[in-house]
Amino acid sequence: MINEIIVQTVGRQTKFLKKGENMKLLRLFFIIQFVLIPVAVFSAEKAKTIDELAKMYDVSSCKQCHSKIYEEWANSYHAISLVGSPRTLATIASTVRDGILKEWTKSGAKSVKDIKVEHMMTCAKCHLPQLKDATDAVAQEIAQAALDGSAGDSSAVEKLKKVGINCLICHNQKSLIHKWTDGEPEPDVIYGNKEGVHADAKFKKLKKSPILKESILCGQCHGTGPNFDLKEPTQCATLYGSYLNAYVPSGGSKTCQECHMDKGHLMPGYRDPDQAKKAVSVEVKTKGYYFLPKAGDSIPTAKVNVKLVNNAGHRIPDG
Repeated sequence: MINEIIVQTVGRQTKFLKKGENMKLLRLFFIIQFVLIPVAVFSAEKAKTIDELAKMYDVSSCKQCHSKIYEEWANSYHAISLVGSPRTLATIASTVRDGILKEWTKSGAKSVKDIKVEHMMTCAKCHLPQLKDATDAVAQEIAQAALDGSAGDSSAVEKLKKVGINCLICHNQKSLIHKWTDGEPEPDVIYGNKEGVHADAKFKKLKKSPILKESILCGQCHGTGPNFDLKEPTQCATLYGSYLNAYVPSGGSKTCQECHMDKGHLMPGYRDPDQAKKAVSVEVKTKGYYFLPKAGDSIPTAKVNVKLVNNAGHRIPDG
């Protein structure tokens, strides 16, 4: 008799059913219970500190097989994308101080402790896209470090250098654009120029990215104009828009990679002397003579003509 009794508990009510009675209802109850389990149980836990985020996106294993490429990248601005050039850190700090906490009065943030990931994605969409995998505490930590670092705190600058645009951003997260055609980037895949096995404990597969050699890969960050998907649309780089709307229509055929990867993954920009020489041609013509306003009173004078030609695939300056 005991084997024929099933206990059904719904809310605070308990019913005893005979075996086989209302079994469909019982199955439905367990299905509902399973579906309602928080999704967080099955998803990766978000980083709670900058250190945790750095560990989550650690690429140190890459240098075992790609030592030269790793060294090039490690010396690039991409590797320290929250610090970058002197302009970068100052701009992020002013976005926090003068934008989020001051001028953007509807942001809901009055102090750093109010800042959320959503606020910092104004900069992090390009400068640290992996911030989406972190908690608001990390956004606050980055905001405070940006403020302190721009004010001269070297330890804050070093903290920000722990995270940046690394191998996993370009070779996984940003490798596929047309999601309805190619799908979402797979978590255990490194995207390159061929298919195969990838000798890594975590990223065991190698798949081909259709955009890895195309300018559109770079255009995701070095963009076309305001990020209208953000609640406060802004974008400090419009290189790709210039490339598409000026360089290509005028007959240009090179990709970003052809010009900016001649030194490998260092990917130099205008601060590199060699890159600057290629980007702009300078022609200077001078002629010296004496101007004689009156007898016996000559003034040394020079005529200077300067001709600058932009040879880059986009306007200069930009970012």
